[in-house]
Amino acid sequence: MPALLKPLTRWLFQLRGPERGEVVLVQRRIFILPTRAGAVFAFVLVLMLTGSINYQLSLGFILTFLLAGVGIAAMIHTFRNLAGLHVAAAKTASVFAGETARFGVSLRNPTRTPRYSVALTRDKTDAHVVDVPAAGDAIAIASVPAERRGRLSPGRLTLYTRFPVGIYYAWSYVELDTHCLVYPRPAPPGLPLPPLQASGAQGAGHGQGHDDFAGLREYRPGDSPRHIAWKTAAREQVLLTKQFAGIAPSELWLTLDLVPQALGLEEKLSRLTRWILDAHAQRIAYGLKLPHATIDIGSGEAHRDRCLEALALV
Repeated sequence: MPALLKPLTRWLFQLRGPERGEVVLVQRRIFILPTRAGAVFAFVLVLMLTGSINYQLSLGFILTFLLAGVGIAAMIHTFRNLAGLHVAAAKTASVFAGETARFGVSLRNPTRTPRYSVALTRDKTDAHVVDVPAAGDAIAIASVPAERRGRLSPGRLTLYTRFPVGIYYAWSYVELDTHCLVYPRPAPPGLPLPPLQASGAQGAGHGQGHDDFAGLREYRPGDSPRHIAWKTAAREQVLLTKQFAGIAPSELWLTLDLVPQALGLEEKLSRLTRWILDAHAQRIAYGLKLPHATIDIGSGEAHRDRCLEALALV
């Protein structure tokens, strides 16, 4: 029986799997049902109609049909509050395992009618409600627990509304082709860094030894913007990085071999994540060697993110 219901459900609710680009909520993608308050409203109307028929109450008929007309108008407005919205994925920041990923969903309203109280939810317990202005857009957030490292997709999301009077529930399913990276959970703070190596000419400009100016070299991705020779770059139309000679060790190569081999893979990655965060905070140049990737010595936020991404995809 479940095998028969699955294709029927996919056809009925227009479930297509992840969709790229912008999704338009056309009429066949929107579903509407009475809420609990709507069911009570309909039951009261039936009682009023029954009483008006039994007692021949003209005013009762007028009031009953007037309220029924209001209910029909409310159904149309609830449906139109979602119809025509353009839905697309917005930028989502990476998180660490154990945190909550916040997927941004862009809601664009090309019409002249504002859309009020449009909610976005993934699990029907935590919803983010936004108003979408006329000929404008808004960002709704879907919170998804990031339990494991790697690529995380939001899955099927539900857009719904009960506007304007709450007696109808209109909804639509969207599954956007987007994901965010989940970095390994960092080990607790206080883990000592592995021994640093004396920086050579290539990495001297990255580390802590910034005593004496030692010359210029070509810019490499990950170099600190503070070490770029901006005046020379403006004159020669090429980015150059200042090198400094210092006695302080400033380079660090991080590998899985530095972690006790008795630990599992996730614990090893957790320690490497902690070392990357600490080295970045202490402005120490570091590189990363993994079985599937090698990232050269560098520093800065972009370099840190590249290293954490490599760990997430191990």
